[in-house]
Amino acid sequence: MAGPVVLITGASGIAAATARVAAKAGASVFVVSRSPEKTGELCAELTRSGATAEAAVADVSHEAEVERAVSQCWHRFGRINALFHVAGISGSSWGDGPVHECTPAGWDTVMTVNARGTFLMCRQVIARMLSQKAEADGTRGAVLNMSSILGIRPMPEHFRTHAYAASRGAVISLSLAMAGTYAPHGIRVNAIAPGLTDTKMAGRATENSSILEAMQRKQPLTGGILSPEEVAEVAWFFLSPASRAVTGQILHVDGGWSVTG
Repeated sequence: MAGPVVLITGASGIAAATARVAAKAGASVFVVSRSPEKTGELCAELTRSGATAEAAVADVSHEAEVERAVSQCWHRFGRINALFHVAGISGSSWGDGPVHECTPAGWDTVMTVNARGTFLMCRQVIARMLSQKAEADGTRGAVLNMSSILGIRPMPEHFRTHAYAASRGAVISLSLAMAGTYAPHGIRVNAIAPGLTDTKMAGRATENSSILEAMQRKQPLTGGILSPEEVAEVAWFFLSPASRAVTGQILHVDGGWSVTG
């Protein structure tokens, strides 16, 4: 293999866009998603483009399924150079909401997928990175986790899912703790916090005219909603050797959200 091995969780939206960028850059891509259809379609698309791509079906909140998927990637390629953990859920359809309305079941569901899922995937991948031989530049791997601008800069007039915000905040804290622990081992850990992006998860928001109008003001750099491709280009920087000196960073890919009024 000429390029790095990149494991990406999720098979649509930002995950799929990043898989395409990685494949175009010469990486071998391993896709993990709970949807057999989307996983297979993305893998087939990458293969048709000439890339080396494999896939596994797994729910990232299930320990055994995560272990099986990561083992499959490891045995197929012999190493994992980078992980981009994207897979997650929004909270509104599960009972999420303002804390006085959020149901315990909604809280548990969102935290299980978004926070526990990130932990389980990082746990399996980092264990293998620690065991693999360092590259010539001394690095063993890069981990990039998905957070959200809502975990940092709330917008309560339009987004009131507190379990979701808490789960994305947990991802930030976990990423920072891991960055400090694993830097001496040549493993970098960062996170990105996108603004409102045109993905299936954001479907309800992107169909709301008042939110679309607000995004014109809140995300002025992109004229409103971000595209998955705009986030993917930033993600690839963190996954590639170009960012070998960067760890412990939480980058706001938000079109200006965090600095507008």
